[in-house]
Amino acid sequence: MRRRLKALLACLVLCAALASAPASAVSPRFTDVPDGYWAASQIRRAVDAGLFNGRSASWFGASRSMTRAEFAVVLCRLFGWETVTPTSGSFTDNQNPTAWYYSAVETACLNGAVTQQSQTFRPGDPITREELSVMLVRALGYANIAGLTQDLPLPFRDVSANRGYLSMAYQLGIVSGTSATAFSPNAIATRAQAAVMLMRVYDKLHAASPALWGLAPDSASLVTAGMHIVAVPAARLTGGENPALTQSVTDGEIRAVRAAAAGAAVLLEVSGDAAALQGNAAATAALLAAAVSDGDYGGVLLDIRQVPADGKAAMTELVTAIRAALGDKLLYVVTEAPVWQGTAYGGYDFAMLAKQADRLVVRVTPYDKISGGVLTAPEEPLEEVYYALSTLKSTVSPAKLSLLLTTTGSDGSDGTRIAELLGTSGIGTYYSARYDSAYLTKLTSQGSSVVLWYHNAAAAAARRQLCAFFGVESICLSDLTSLGDYGDNSLLRGLK
Repeated sequence: MRRRLKALLACLVLCAALASAPASAVSPRFTDVPDGYWAASQIRRAVDAGLFNGRSASWFGASRSMTRAEFAVVLCRLFGWETVTPTSGSFTDNQNPTAWYYSAVETACLNGAVTQQSQTFRPGDPITREELSVMLVRALGYANIAGLTQDLPLPFRDVSANRGYLSMAYQLGIVSGTSATAFSPNAIATRAQAAVMLMRVYDKLHAASPALWGLAPDSASLVTAGMHIVAVPAARLTGGENPALTQSVTDGEIRAVRAAAAGAAVLLEVSGDAAALQGNAAATAALLAAAVSDGDYGGVLLDIRQVPADGKAAMTELVTAIRAALGDKLLYVVTEAPVWQGTAYGGYDFAMLAKQADRLVVRVTPYDKISGGVLTAPEEPLEEVYYALSTLKSTVSPAKLSLLLTTTGSDGSDGTRIAELLGTSGIGTYYSARYDSAYLTKLTSQGSSVVLWYHNAAAAAARRQLCAFFGVESICLSDLTSLGDYGDNSLLRGLK
């Protein structure tokens, strides 16, 4: 976990350094990369970023095959890994510490991009499209997810080995097929093709920080700095022939939150369950529009939880009616993720909801795994985030999506409490590579281990990175009053 967090932070440092490079730092003109060449701009950017060198001052070698050793070197540059040079290599054909690729291969191996499933690395062999994709997915830290995505749909008929890895590389936009139905996994990757793929990853790793916003249940310990929207969970919707709103927060508290919002738009969060869909949609929409007008809100955040499949049409009808009633006010809609603990969930027409709403907020359901009375999985497991975003990719514009990120611990602990626990003697701090989340343990008087899951900086950065690959530019924080400061491990640190 520490290596991965260091790598993420190194990428940020590299980004800052490149951003400050002088304007005169432009790539050389290569005779084999004229202006009209299909990969010209990406090759030049890759050279400017320091990922590639030309084969000579005037020749890039665009059509030349990329060797496995060369790719290992470029991977180290891309991720900013700290170079290691052990006295003995990990492969029988990587035992010469003076070889130009020796340290790069060992560094890639240490960071998980290369595995020791074979005794040889084959440094001089041309790298295939399959090998390149696998190494990139592993370098990104997604080996666990790739192992869980073997059965997800893939349009390519020529893929059999490493299916999960190639599916991820395709879904993340790193590689494309050679045709609509062919991936050509055994085809050799040229230096031009490798440059294009690597710059796709580079751009995602150095994407702008996501727009942050969140829910403010009260004004105590409220963090609004940098938030462009604050939603107040102030009302609950009940359905039936006479729909009604029940206010759950006092007027005084609402005024306090608004005062603390520091110029951010304030939305009225309205919650409810499937029963709220039973009333007349137009009447319910008019009720919400009146509440927004009376409270001078900037719009509505609608959260109807766990809509069953037979309520899909009613949910769409209600959102459509609210859109019409609100006019130019904002309409944000919370939905359960389209994949619920590995199973497709059919309660929402995501495409239709996205047409009406300004933003869809995706709530990823955690695995309720209990062992010995202890919760053994966190909120927003990373593979569930991947399933959700990859499923929505073809139906909803990423500009309309926002990932809901839980800011409290699995037992409801806020950030201040987590900070206290981190400084308590006898508390063990761990990180699960399986779920990409942190957890704390301690021994009770009975000797059993108690687990508290929470998102630290590394966990938040992992979710931010996945959002970036899918083009999701907004993250909703579940509770803006629970963002305690626990130093380098603070959740907010991983999102900025």
